[in-house]
Amino acid sequence: MSSVAELMSNRFQDLERQMRAIQMHRFHDHDTRADPEQFYAWAASAHAAIQSVFGTNSPYYQAFQKELSTIQNNCVFSQCFESIRGVFIGAKADVDQGYVLQLQNSLTGEVFGDLVGLSKAALKESHHSVACVLASAALEDALKRYASSNGIVVDGQTMEDVGNALKSKGLVSGAQKTLLSAMPKVRNAAMHADWEKLTPQDAGSVIGFVEQFLLTNF
Repeated sequence: MSSVAELMSNRFQDLERQMRAIQMHRFHDHDTRADPEQFYAWAASAHAAIQSVFGTNSPYYQAFQKELSTIQNNCVFSQCFESIRGVFIGAKADVDQGYVLQLQNSLTGEVFGDLVGLSKAALKESHHSVACVLASAALEDALKRYASSNGIVVDGQTMEDVGNALKSKGLVSGAQKTLLSAMPKVRNAAMHADWEKLTPQDAGSVIGFVEQFLLTNF
């Protein structure tokens, strides 16, 4: 599968190529300015890309916005263009160094944390089967995302397959390695509605494991 990190890295590479293709024209024999049509077509896309990755409160977004606001009469002189170019190159460097993956993992952790919260609430209300379903779904997806981020092919693989691949690469070890071996059994019972095979202890076990896994890896 194509990850968010891969998609955004490719997008920033495309934008860098567009930026380097912007033509500079002589202005009054003492300065140059960027071609307005080319510049604004690129700047709008670059601005949106920076916002989508870093957010409106990030230094990159605010610096990009500030430099754009200094442009008057659509005249993007070389000094201004170089400032805007510098902000973009800095943002692209962070994307290339894995910032998007960190962001993706952070958001994944938040979403799954909410799912685990629902599982714990269901268990507290004595709905241990529901808790098993929610926690198992969170764990399976988290395992696959973690495996994929480490170069393991997960498409069409079962939780047991993914767990074995993680263990073989040394990405899960110690107590987690032992506990992970028991998770597919609970997952299969939960996903196939074999309610009689599930206990409150099973729910607590999966919840505890997925909480620790998320804290460790996301």
